[in-house]
Amino acid sequence: MAAPHHLRVEHLEDPLGLHVRSPRLSWLLPAGAVRQIAYRLRTNAWDSGRIDDDRSVLVPYTGPATRSGQCVVWQVKVWTDLGESLWSEPSTWEAGLLEPGDWSARWIEPRDTEPRPPAGDRPAHLLRRDFLLGAPVVRARLYATAHGVYEAFLNGVRVGDLELTPGYTAYRDNLHVQTYDVTESLTEGANTLGAVLSDGWFRGRTGAMRIADSFGERTALLFQLQAEHEDGTVTILGTDDAWTTSTAEITAADLMDGQHHDLRRVLPGWSAPGFDASTWTKATVATGGLYDDFARLTASPAPPVRRVEEIRPRAVTVLGSGRQIVDLGQNINGWVRLTVPAAADLTLTHGEALDAEGDVTTDHLRGEDFQTGAPLPAGQVDRVISGDLPGEVFEPRHTTHGFQYVRVDGARDALTPDDLTGVVVHTDLRRTGRFRCSDDRINRLHDIADWSFRGNACDIPTDCPQRERAGWTGDWMLYVPTAAFLYDVAGFSIKWLRDLAADQWDDGCLTNFAPDPGGRAVQHLPTEILEMFAGSSAWGDASVIVPWELWRVYGDLDVLTEFRPMMVRWVDFAAERAHTRRHLSRVAARPEAAPHEAFLWDAGFHWGEWTEPGVDENAFRTADHGAVATAYLYRSASLLARISALTGHGDDADRYTRLAQQVLEAWRTEFIADDGALTPNTQATYVRALAFGLVPEDLRAATADRLVTLIRDAGTHVGTGFLATPYLLPVLADTGHLDVAYELLFQDTEPSWLTMVDRGATTIWEHWNGIDEAGVAHASLNHYSKGAVVSFLHNYVAGIRPPADPDPEAAGFRRFEIAPVPGGGLTQAEAQLESPYGTVVSAWRIDENGGFTLTVTVPPGAEADIRLPDGRTYQAKSGTHSYR
Repeated sequence: MAAPHHLRVEHLEDPLGLHVRSPRLSWLLPAGAVRQIAYRLRTNAWDSGRIDDDRSVLVPYTGPATRSGQCVVWQVKVWTDLGESLWSEPSTWEAGLLEPGDWSARWIEPRDTEPRPPAGDRPAHLLRRDFLLGAPVVRARLYATAHGVYEAFLNGVRVGDLELTPGYTAYRDNLHVQTYDVTESLTEGANTLGAVLSDGWFRGRTGAMRIADSFGERTALLFQLQAEHEDGTVTILGTDDAWTTSTAEITAADLMDGQHHDLRRVLPGWSAPGFDASTWTKATVATGGLYDDFARLTASPAPPVRRVEEIRPRAVTVLGSGRQIVDLGQNINGWVRLTVPAAADLTLTHGEALDAEGDVTTDHLRGEDFQTGAPLPAGQVDRVISGDLPGEVFEPRHTTHGFQYVRVDGARDALTPDDLTGVVVHTDLRRTGRFRCSDDRINRLHDIADWSFRGNACDIPTDCPQRERAGWTGDWMLYVPTAAFLYDVAGFSIKWLRDLAADQWDDGCLTNFAPDPGGRAVQHLPTEILEMFAGSSAWGDASVIVPWELWRVYGDLDVLTEFRPMMVRWVDFAAERAHTRRHLSRVAARPEAAPHEAFLWDAGFHWGEWTEPGVDENAFRTADHGAVATAYLYRSASLLARISALTGHGDDADRYTRLAQQVLEAWRTEFIADDGALTPNTQATYVRALAFGLVPEDLRAATADRLVTLIRDAGTHVGTGFLATPYLLPVLADTGHLDVAYELLFQDTEPSWLTMVDRGATTIWEHWNGIDEAGVAHASLNHYSKGAVVSFLHNYVAGIRPPADPDPEAAGFRRFEIAPVPGGGLTQAEAQLESPYGTVVSAWRIDENGGFTLTVTVPPGAEADIRLPDGRTYQAKSGTHSYR
């Protein structure tokens, strides 16, 4: 029998610098196996012996706890129904520096020019140190982090392939350290360690309002190099007062505004031995405050950000003004790499759309000053001045842009597509899901939803990669099921959830985005300033719903355990708000509060059904969103009851079950009329009521019929906004209106998904009319939220569905359903998912005579419930099976 394969540690492959002493291990069973009976683990220093257990996903390692810097080589063998397997190929994990006392390096700051330039105009700094090694090196690691964004260099060569390190976190509580294997980069004798350091998220501009210095006013660097020699001795060298610093060709670097290079100021060899740094300034050793808190240093549970793809421009157009417009043909997050012409001073403006003259426009991407309402520059402008060296290349790795088009000003000669390359930059997530069907436009819709997520997965899940780049909680809450099919987002989500938990306020309130640059300190600002930035229903409910979705897809019970305290504090906060506050309109209509209002959450600021078609966007500020907020309080309380039961907190399970029932009764009392009609009378209200189980069972059919009436009254157009859109088509399918679901999917007049396709979108728009009939751009053209519709393609068209409420024996696709529901004239569809247990496939075809054939693949160790469109059901174990 073959061996187990695809070994993983936590949610990573061969992690370097892991910050877990006893990690959980996963493997895929040998092909052909139906179930695991037992397993045996061994490392280079430990053997578990045979353990009778059928688990193969996130299995606790019970060997000796990993020490700082220790590399563990491990293998697994299994016993299955096929017998005893061979040993797997070896895999590894290596610990980082696990204790604050492991650090001998000290934080150092470069010297800013005085007066310090304003945010957006601050240069990057170079830092370096020469050192000698008296013996050959057999193993070496560089542990690196920064307040800002850094690149490391060793002996004149850039270290590693990671980008925008150390990433974006709640720096006051969580700061990630990267670990690099630099064994081959060191030599006996003279060596030089260097870094480029810029503002990054730490003190650069962030968010729609471009606020700077949110985490601090100084950038800083922390490096520790550990080199082991043949005789067992270790040389440790870190950042200290021997480092020197200067500025060079990066004259300005900001993640929002852009990056400026003056290549005349390049210092060749600055990070290599022999460079004359006698004119450089000594770096300052920094102490106090965050600098003394080495306990916040940890490793990311997510894959790193990398340059993951390159795109050759589709065209370069010269306008009458002499400006040149580069079209990548795809809206991306990243930057361009440019071969710099001689004697050039070029300005590159990045945007998502063109105006009527064919020029790049960014008017639709401008943020505004919250207090004055004044528009802010859109940013995304790079500048490069050529130097004197041949073959100069500009690649701005200390900024990032959301764009399809680049306006180039200042080029004397015409550029060609060979002169520029689009570089796609985002978290290097493992691809897990694919979908294709017989309709090209639906395939294109799936592609642009995929690209839209990729454009918003740069270290955190963002709302958009240009105007704000903030980790809005509501966006990730509604898109995580879609993303978790397309990519392995387990570690990516855990990373983000830790920042959300770190920034939770004393009263349990959660801000609407994570990380929050203001941190917990903002809770003490005046309420009128804060209300739009914290405490909104649905957005805060991401604290419950995101971990729950991770449980469904990955079967990671530790996620529920780790974040349950955050969930408890959030739900208690929301329940307290419901109990103590009332919306002004309800007070006016009913001065004496009805008993059920103690469980009605209607006061405070809520984003509600954001971007609902035909709704005044300013009306939401004072509107009564009680129907939305109370619905989400019920949803979160219900899930928290279930989560508490799974994690062994029985008393809390009972408490939140009671709360959920009381909230449900309040919602029904307030928002269901005697004739069964719902208030407010919108598509979103009916969708949410059906999706969350808010209406009694005997009213479900009538409620669904009323929803269909609203859809027909809208000309069979989608009328939902931000929150209800992901549930719209599934609700219709589940309530006997599959035909209407497909009609909406294939609708191609505005508002609709195919309007985006037909108007040339390459990513999902924030608004349904992102590009209107006149070709004018509105708001962000890369907002993945409405792209959550493609979950309907995965879960209904192809029919691959995890259980809605899994127990530990079913979670993580150990047991799942394949139940395709063809329609809309489709004759074929196929989806593939790399689940925690292996490859799941659902592929169906309708022949010319109307005959239906379904072929499914179930991975070893998993089981599937198969339901055909005609209602027949089957159970399938490991293997490939066909049904007609």
